Amino acid sequence: MTSIGVNASPVLTESLAESTMSSTHTVHGSILSRYHWVLTLFEVFGDGLTVFGAVFGSYAIYRRLHLGLQVRYSFSALWTVAIAIAALYVILLDREGAYCLGNSLLRIKETEKSLRVSAQAFLLILPVTFFTNIQLSRWVFVFALVLAPVLQIIEKQMMLTALQSLRSSGDGVKRAIIYGAGANGRRVFSALIRSPKVGLRPVAFVDDNPGLSGQEIFEYAYRRDQSLKVLPEPITVEVLKKHQCDFLILAIRNIAPARFAQIVELARTAEVRLAFISGQNLETDLLTEYADLDGIMLKVVGRQPKNWYYALAKRPFDLIGSLALIALTAPIWLMIAIAIRLDSKGPILFSQKRVGVKGRNFDVFKFRSMYVDAPKYGYSPKDSIDPRITRVGRFLRRTSLDELPQLLNVLRGEMSLVGPRPEMPFIVENYSALQRQRLQVTPGITGLWQLSADRSELIHENIQYDLYYIHHRNLFMDCAILIHTLLFAMRGV
Repeated sequence: MTSIGVNASPVLTESLAESTMSSTHTVHGSILSRYHWVLTLFEVFGDGLTVFGAVFGSYAIYRRLHLGLQVRYSFSALWTVAIAIAALYVILLDREGAYCLGNSLLRIKETEKSLRVSAQAFLLILPVTFFTNIQLSRWVFVFALVLAPVLQIIEKQMMLTALQSLRSSGDGVKRAIIYGAGANGRRVFSALIRSPKVGLRPVAFVDDNPGLSGQEIFEYAYRRDQSLKVLPEPITVEVLKKHQCDFLILAIRNIAPARFAQIVELARTAEVRLAFISGQNLETDLLTEYADLDGIMLKVVGRQPKNWYYALAKRPFDLIGSLALIALTAPIWLMIAIAIRLDSKGPILFSQKRVGVKGRNFDVFKFRSMYVDAPKYGYSPKDSIDPRITRVGRFLRRTSLDELPQLLNVLRGEMSLVGPRPEMPFIVENYSALQRQRLQVTPGITGLWQLSADRSELIHENIQYDLYYIHHRNLFMDCAILIHTLLFAMRGV
């Protein structure tokens, strides 16, 4: 789980240096480590299996101590109850942020979450037993309430030990340079060493103070086992590439906004991720995720938030939805094709290069709504009297039916039913760093921008709609956008 900073104001600045204060919203989000999805799945499986075992262990204790009525329950009944309780625990743990990055406050927070979730699960499950056929002894639930968090503490420690061993071999580790060799940089260095789940290995300090060149910075610990040298050169693209840096961590307090904007651009040019310590007065409109490292809140720039259940359901949702819409609208496709053929010369379908997720180009499909001699690439018409638009094209654009063939792009995986609209390469080439955040998610046929009053303006000039969607997207929002599109958005140009 991650938290995303997003500007609450509808007016977004073009310059990163002039960014305004942002509010914070909590979502299930993206991860620093390349292997975090795999690690999270193992962690979810481990938690579920631990709670599953706790239920069976509680029943064994109940039988051993000869408590209550000593009712014997069938294996299938216990199996069903154990799976249900394990699933509930995992869901509650996810809501509590148990699968976020880092090891905060010496792992006390993890134990706190386990205790809280055990109490919540007990309070939720106990009333259910009064209304079901499985009248499991209350003693079993009491023992499970105690046993589950104890077993989870042991499980978490075992997983941490295994992960530390895995990281020490270099598997799944990304290289990080810490910019700033002061107290903040040292704290980040120490926290990263103690947080193998994050998967970042500090390889060097860089500091603008020439007096620190060549100095050795040790971790905060009783034993001075690990240290890093301070590089004598200034932070540059060449330095980042020379040290094969994957992450640049900014650990300098009171950095000027203009300098921060330069560092953002430097990291983008070097194709490395940028992170900085929260609370340094560097609140920006940049998309960020949070990682809690032993009490240090690290903000990581430039990755869209995800949640694992939405990511798993998104593609099947698109496939089923696009196939259903194609089947339902097939007669309309035929009528539109005939109308286009009778109205003007040229092909029925029109294809055009657009920029998709991660900047990859693809061919977007539309019903042709302009004359064949109209320029293929140019800004879209802002009104229906544009001479480039055909008679049938006016109707198609007014009803948005010209977008129907993009259901084929959804089937091909190039687009989604809902997402930011894809733009043409010549527009994307001039994107600012803020606008390039649109490219971090799969583009869609419809989205918040299509439903807005600003639809007549250029898409990237109304970036707040796309940023809001990226920060808050979920299947219910996608469904709501689709419903509103069908009911209210058939009003193109």
